[in-house]
Amino acid sequence: MSTLADIGAGLERAWGSLAEGWQQLRQRASQAITRFNPLQRCGGVESVEDQLMQRAVRWGLVPAEVEERDDEVVVRLEVPGLEPDDFDIGVVDGILVVRGEKQMQREQERGRLRVMECAYGSFERAVPLPRPVDETGAKAKYRRGVLTVRLPIAESARARRIEVQV
Repeated sequence: MSTLADIGAGLERAWGSLAEGWQQLRQRASQAITRFNPLQRCGGVESVEDQLMQRAVRWGLVPAEVEERDDEVVVRLEVPGLEPDDFDIGVVDGILVVRGEKQMQREQERGRLRVMECAYGSFERAVPLPRPVDETGAKAKYRRGVLTVRLPIAESARARRIEVQV
């Protein structure tokens, strides 16, 4: 086989691998892709942060893991850069809805920002739940950029063992 044919075969394998990886990423992360809406301030002069947020990336990933246990559903969302008070969490028609707002935080005013890949602003992430839950018993914890929401499975949706009587 010639060198040119070897290069062509290698490029074809690389392209196939890249296409497969992209398709797998798209399938697995499609729900995690979330729109971030920069805040619109009413009147007044915009601060440097406001101007930067207007140029920030509008789409980001808010990936989730949903674990179904015998008595609860545990949802973990990766949302770094927030504080526990930045979240608004609820359950609507079997879907966990997490809203938040990610603020830009610059430690110093000097220098130019050259790369801006982080998304800022308000966002909403909807995570379908595998079973009906009792949202009144839900608990949420935020630690190291991960929001963990524990939702007890609704009594009506729990599996019950039926005793057979003699």
